[in-house]
Amino acid sequence: MAACNAAAAAAVAEQPQKQFGITKPISLAEPAEVDLQKTAELEKFLVEAGLYESPEESARREEVLGELDKIVKDWVKQLTSQRGYTDQMVEEANAVLFTFGSYRLGVHGPGADIDTLCVGPSYVNREEDFFIVLHDILAQTEEVTELQPVPDAHVPVMKFKFHGISIDLLYASVSLLVVPPDLDISQGSVLYDVDEVTVRSLNGCRVADQILRLVPNVENFRTTLRCLKYWAKKRGVYSNVTGFLGGVNWALLVARVCQLYPNAVPSMLVSRFFRVFTQWQWPNPVMLCAIEEDELGFPVWDPRKYHRDRSHHMPIITPAYPCMNSSYNVSTSTLRVMMEQFQFGNKICQEIDISKANWSALFEPFQFFEAYKNYLQVDIIAEDGEDLRLWKGWVESRLRQLTLKIERDTYGMLQCHPYPHEYADPSRQCAHCAFFMGLSRKEGAKIQEGQQFDIRGTVDEFRHDIGMYGYWRPGMELAVSHVRRKQIPSYVFPEGYKRPRPSRHINHPQQSNKNDVEDGTANRSPDGQPKRKHDTAGVYDSEPGRSVKRASISPSISPVHQKTSSPPSGNIADASGASGGSPVSLANGNLEQANCLNSPLASEKSLDSVTSGSKCVGVEAVCPSDATKEHDNCGSNMKNCTTTTVAVSLKRVAEKVVSELVGSESLGGNKSGELLERAEDMGSALVENVHFGGNGVVQTGLPEELEV
Repeated sequence: MAACNAAAAAAVAEQPQKQFGITKPISLAEPAEVDLQKTAELEKFLVEAGLYESPEESARREEVLGELDKIVKDWVKQLTSQRGYTDQMVEEANAVLFTFGSYRLGVHGPGADIDTLCVGPSYVNREEDFFIVLHDILAQTEEVTELQPVPDAHVPVMKFKFHGISIDLLYASVSLLVVPPDLDISQGSVLYDVDEVTVRSLNGCRVADQILRLVPNVENFRTTLRCLKYWAKKRGVYSNVTGFLGGVNWALLVARVCQLYPNAVPSMLVSRFFRVFTQWQWPNPVMLCAIEEDELGFPVWDPRKYHRDRSHHMPIITPAYPCMNSSYNVSTSTLRVMMEQFQFGNKICQEIDISKANWSALFEPFQFFEAYKNYLQVDIIAEDGEDLRLWKGWVESRLRQLTLKIERDTYGMLQCHPYPHEYADPSRQCAHCAFFMGLSRKEGAKIQEGQQFDIRGTVDEFRHDIGMYGYWRPGMELAVSHVRRKQIPSYVFPEGYKRPRPSRHINHPQQSNKNDVEDGTANRSPDGQPKRKHDTAGVYDSEPGRSVKRASISPSISPVHQKTSSPPSGNIADASGASGGSPVSLANGNLEQANCLNSPLASEKSLDSVTSGSKCVGVEAVCPSDATKEHDNCGSNMKNCTTTTVAVSLKRVAEKVVSELVGSESLGGNKSGELLERAEDMGSALVENVHFGGNGVVQTGLPEELEV
C-alpha cells in the first residue's frame, strides 16, 4: 500500500503544471524564505506609500456605483415607456453597469477614478439617448459635478464626478430587447450585430476579465501590478496619452511575467519584470493568449495583413476578441525612454536581490529637469478653471503628435522625452498649466559640428492642429518655447528643492563628443545640408547694430484677446511675418529686455537668455495695440493676467532651434541605446521580424538564452 501511495505521489509530481500563456514558463521555481521576506517588505512599503484606500472609501465607492446603477436603470425604463412599449416591457427594461480598468482589476488607489460601462438594450442609442437624454439627467443631479461629454473620442465617454468620485462612463447598446441582470459580456455572442465603436466600448471590461482568468495567481498579480504602476508614475513613464503606457498596458505586461513565472511571489515578479523587458526584442508583441479570428469578422491585430500594424513599435496585445494593440501610441522616442527606465529598474532590483538596496531606491523619482540640457515648454492658458480643463485635455491629447512630428521632420536625429506631468505657476492670476519635453540628439548619431535643428515648421503644424479644436473659446491660448535647463521656471520644483549645480570638473562622454550639437554658426537641415541664411522671414540675430524684424500682424486679423469666435490658429499672423501686414520694428538695433519679457509667457528664468544677447524672435503680438507699446491692456479679458500669450510663441524655437543638444546626462545606458536602435531598424520590416508559429500565433519576443 505504501508503495502504491509513493507511486501515486511520484505520478502527481511528474504531471506537468498547467501552462499559462502561449509559451512554456521560464521558471517554475518556488519562493525561498528570503523571497517571502522581501515580499513582506515590499507590501509594507506600498501600504506606507498610501497606495491602498481605506475601508470607508471602498464602501463609499460601492454606494456611488449603486446610485449610478439606479439612475441608468430608471433612464432606460423612461425611454422604454416614451417609445410606446408595453407595460411588461417597461417593467423588464434594464441596463447593467460593469466596471473595468484598475477598479475591476483590484489595483485602484485612493482618489482613483472608476471606469464604468453601461450596457443597454438595442433601442437605446448612444448618440441621442446617452449623450443627450442621460447627459441632461446627470446635469440635473445635484451630486454630479464637472460633467464632460466626449462623444467624438475613439471610445466615446462621459466624464463626471459623482459625490466627489471621478467616473468615466461608457455606453454599449447590444442586440437584445431586454438586457438580463446576469449578462456575461465575456461571451462572444455579445458582439453580434454591433458596430466597432460598441466593440471598443465593450473591450475594456472583456479585457479586464480575461486578464484575471489568464494569470496563475490573482493576488500576486495585483500586488505586482500595484507596485509597477507606482514605479512607472515615479519614473515618468505612466501615460498612454503622451506615448508611454497606461493602466491596461502595464497590466498586460505584468500578467505576461506572471505567466512566465507562475509560482513566483511579488518580490520575485518585480525583479523578473525588469529582467524580461530589458531583454525583450521589440517589436515582437507581448500576448497573453493566441490571437484568434472569429466569424463575426472584426479586424484583429495582424501585421501580415494590415500595413498599419507593421509600424507599431511596442505591441502589447489585448487578450479578448477582437485582439488589438493597446500600445499603438508608443513612438521611437518614448520606447527609448522606457527602455532606459527598464534598465534602471533592473539595476536596482539586482541590488535589492543581494541586499545592497531597499525598495525605496526603486521608487526614486526621475529627475527629469536634470536629465537634459534643452526642453520645450508648452504653456496652456484659459479664462477660467473650467475652460482650462477642457483646453488642457485637448492639447495634452495632441502632445504625442508633436513628438511624432519632431521625429519625422528631423529624421529621428532629434529625440523628444515628453514628461507626463503638468505644472502650474501659482503666481499667475489666470488659469494656467505647462508641460515640458526633454530634447536630445539621437545617441551615437554622427552630427556635424554646429549642426542645429530647425523645427519652426513642425511647431507651426502642431499649432495648426491644436487650432482645429471644435470647442475653442476666447482666452484659450497656447505658447511653445525652447528653454535651457538653467531657464526652467522655479515653480516646477518641489518647495525648498534647490537644483544642484553640475560640477564643471565632470566630463560627460557625450559632452566631449565632437559630433554633439552645439551653439554653432552654421545652420543645417537634418540631412546635413547647409540652409540658406534667410530661409525664414522675420528672424534675425539680436546682436547690437543689427535690425530686428518681428512677426507682423495683419490689420484684418483680430488679436486673440478680443472676443472672437475663431480658434487661435486663425487669429495670429505666422511667425514668418507672412500675414501681409506692416512689420513691427524696434526703435534701435538692440533687442530691449522689456520686449522679450513681454513676449508670450516669458518667465523670470528667461532673463538669462535675454541679457546674454540671445535671440527673441518670431514673437507674436499679444495686444490689439502696436507691439512696441507697453501691454497695459493685455489682461482685460484674462483676469489681469498680463503675461498671457497668443497662439504659439516661439521664443527660442524660432531661432533655428535647438543648439547644445546632447543626450540625457543620466541613464546613459549604452545597452538601452543599442536595444532601441535594434528596435528602430526592425520597425520598417516588422512583418519579417515578428515570429509566427505554424498556426499563426506570434512567438515570444524573448531571446533564446534568457537568464532565469
